Amino acid sequence: MKIIRLFVFICLAVLCTQCKKKNTSEKIKTEESITDFQKQPKDIKTPKGMIWIPGGNYTQGARNGDRMALDHEKPAHPVRVDGFFMDKTEVTNKQFEKFVEATGYVTVAERPIEWEEIEKQVPPGTPKPHDSLLQPGSLVFKKTKTSVPNLYDFSQWWEWKVGANWKHPKDPGSSIEGKDDYPVVHIAYEDAIAYCKWARRRLPTEAEWELAANGNLRNSLYAWGNDIDQLTHEANTWNGEFPTENSKNDGYENKAPVKSFPPNSYGLYEMSGNVWEWTQDWYDINYYQQALDQGKIDNPKGAAQAYNPANPYAQEKIIKGGSFLCNASYCASYRISARMATATDSGQEHLGFRTVATPNMLSD
Repeated sequence: MKIIRLFVFICLAVLCTQCKKKNTSEKIKTEESITDFQKQPKDIKTPKGMIWIPGGNYTQGARNGDRMALDHEKPAHPVRVDGFFMDKTEVTNKQFEKFVEATGYVTVAERPIEWEEIEKQVPPGTPKPHDSLLQPGSLVFKKTKTSVPNLYDFSQWWEWKVGANWKHPKDPGSSIEGKDDYPVVHIAYEDAIAYCKWARRRLPTEAEWELAANGNLRNSLYAWGNDIDQLTHEANTWNGEFPTENSKNDGYENKAPVKSFPPNSYGLYEMSGNVWEWTQDWYDINYYQQALDQGKIDNPKGAAQAYNPANPYAQEKIIKGGSFLCNASYCASYRISARMATATDSGQEHLGFRTVATPNMLSD
């Protein structure tokens, strides 16, 4: 069910609530294994811009001793994932522009909004928004002028900006000129899927994404290890008081060009921070417990459907990796196990994607 972009604030409110629910008392016992790696098939060449991710066993979910772990990252559970290819970087403006030029594709944030269709998908009795709001646009971040005591109220730093989209990331007057190597943003789920079909790729599963972010470090908190003091050197996040002041100790206040920070041990860039990344898995608050009850799962594809009682009208997918807005005081989602839910028709200034390909996709 498609959820109207104008109601994405509801979804974001849930995300902010999730960010604040921390359980530091739970101790998770995990057993790690780095056996059963799947080597790259000799007859399949690595596609340009991608890297082979060896398959193997690992424990997905909250790490032992992670004091920032959220309830929906638990319980940790064993999985096995086959090897696959993954983009070294997030899909860039240049790459997405090539896709649009080849296909004429129009993103969700650029399409006209029809209230008659929206009305079918929202709670009965929902009033029609003013016509000035029923125009194409997307969510844009704005700093606050003063400190924010209530970090539950996300509307203080997000605003619906008519005319904002992948080509105009801040407002209709903004441009991506000279930013070919920046990650494309304001990408709704169906936009990412359309790009994948054109490129003969697909989105990663959550388990694939997490395996890749781990690199050779099977039980680390971050893509570079366990040292939080390395954060400003390893990832583009929010430095300072969120959301009013960013010290830019990592060199950036907003998005950074891809490859601005060191890659992880597999050679993947910006698996922490910069922009969130879509996965193909539905968000279901019960899925991790169900996965643990099943025992080790081979190539898990996540829940069969979305389920979030706090946001029952939304059809949400899981996003991973955090963004340039992540801060320990608000949302420490630069951790490998961090995950969030986002409605499939929602694009935002801090949300992009990267693709994967399996050997069978390349042998056709």
